[in-house]
Amino acid sequence: MAGKTKILQRPEMTLAERLYVVEIVKGLLTTQKHLIKNLLNLKRVPTLQYPDEKRPYPKRWRGLHRLTYREDGSVRCVACQMCSTNCPANCITIVAGQSDDPKVEKFPVSFEIDLLKCIYCGYCEEACPCDAIRLDTGVHAPPVYSRAEAITHKQDLLSRGILSQAKQGGKSV
Repeated sequence: MAGKTKILQRPEMTLAERLYVVEIVKGLLTTQKHLIKNLLNLKRVPTLQYPDEKRPYPKRWRGLHRLTYREDGSVRCVACQMCSTNCPANCITIVAGQSDDPKVEKFPVSFEIDLLKCIYCGYCEEACPCDAIRLDTGVHAPPVYSRAEAITHKQDLLSRGILSQAKQGGKSV
């Protein structure tokens, strides 16, 4: 069944409509109305005096990443690649190396997180089987001038780290 097509003629626009003069004036009047309203009610405008007052972070906000370490001071990560595999932003890069310790098979030679790509979802923390990576520092990412400065290396992650209290290997002694 073929439908009938109805052709409509567009109305001709006036010169004012073609130049958008009326619409520009309407926009300027709206902006001016909001400006005057805010100037007359200065006490009701939500303003923060930034360096002195800071907006509180939500309770569920985590902060920057950190790596935990063992009692002997070595990094707790065993370079299993679970965090980088589980990361939806693909911002974690790990290069694994063989460990001299017979209890630990591998360790991360380099562990990098690109903070510009990271969405701070916490999936890396959930995927880690040995409690090596955490997002509970409460520290905000510092401002950077280049992409290279936004890549956090293993030394930076360990400097924010703590001694992990979790039992490694799943065996309780």
